[in-house]
Amino acid sequence: MLDWLVAHVVPIVFYTAAVLVVAGAIGVIWFRNPIHAALSLLATFLAVAGLFVLQHAEFIAAVQIVVYAGGVMVLFLFVMMLVNVRTLPREYQYVRSLLPAAVVTGGFLAAVVAAGLFARSYLAAADPAALTAVEGQTMGNTEAVGWVLYRDFLLPFEVVSLVLLVAMLGAIVMGRKDRREEDAGEEAR
Repeated sequence: MLDWLVAHVVPIVFYTAAVLVVAGAIGVIWFRNPIHAALSLLATFLAVAGLFVLQHAEFIAAVQIVVYAGGVMVLFLFVMMLVNVRTLPREYQYVRSLLPAAVVTGGFLAAVVAAGLFARSYLAAADPAALTAVEGQTMGNTEAVGWVLYRDFLLPFEVVSLVLLVAMLGAIVMGRKDRREEDAGEEAR
């Protein structure tokens, strides 16, 4: 039994992480409580990071955890705190009328994935060594990504960081402005 488990640990971990990704994604749209949906999204992010580790993309898994499971989830939670989601009025849900379109789109996407999996067996696989080489020298995956990112794409990297900083400051200012208007409205009552 232990030999079988050791021989099949990678498929077991893969299918477990895949089930967690799908269950977490369904939980995001299923839960009505936004905190529960955010926790479900966090589980999805962590399971996707696990899938990246299985593909030997440790750098991307670390970025997935730091950026998405860390930064994006904190941003979502800040927005939930600023907006005070529990006091929003209930609105009519129009999603039910989109069910036939969702089923057709899902069937189309399933057919595309099946065709891709079928065609994969006929196509030559890419050379994974190309992902770890910089100027002909073999390096580690993380070192190769860092070398290309900070040497060839330094300016776009810094521009994106400034755009994200401006967006974050704008969200904070807009959130504080709405809060001030609510406080002034409550004092007038």
